[in-house]
Amino acid sequence: MATIARHRDGVRTGSAPMPTGVVIASYRTYADAQRAVDYLSDNKFPVENLTIVGNDVHIVEIVTGRLTWAKVLLGGAATGAWTGLFIGLLIGLFAGSPASWVAIIIGAVLIGAVWGMVLAAVGYAATGGKRDFSSIPGLSATQFDIVADPTVADRAREVLTAMR
Repeated sequence: MATIARHRDGVRTGSAPMPTGVVIASYRTYADAQRAVDYLSDNKFPVENLTIVGNDVHIVEIVTGRLTWAKVLLGGAATGAWTGLFIGLLIGLFAGSPASWVAIIIGAVLIGAVWGMVLAAVGYAATGGKRDFSSIPGLSATQFDIVADPTVADRAREVLTAMR
């Protein structure tokens, strides 16, 4: 997934060069930095002149467990069943009687579960045992700076002072 960067001339690109400007505030969490930008926005500050920059960024992958064939097949069946339920409900809208509506939904859930298991099995087998664990990937940063265009930096600091 490509990141989108905003340059001074307003052109968007597929890479994210470091923004230019002045650091007007620093926060320990992304939520705090977002809250500050939201406060600026609420106070009619031109937030399009701001960028939130995470510093000392690390890729973090939390390993949640070992993958087994049983877990893979069960997960595939559950995903397929939900997809089948959705499709069954859509098709069921055009069913003539309540009995046929229920039959369509049950059939769609069962077919979805089977296809979900098949697709999950194919995907798992394709890894050749090279990734036998499940995980949640993410990014972590130690500090978040709000960077402003130099022409509006002083005004941004003034507004943020009132927030504290």
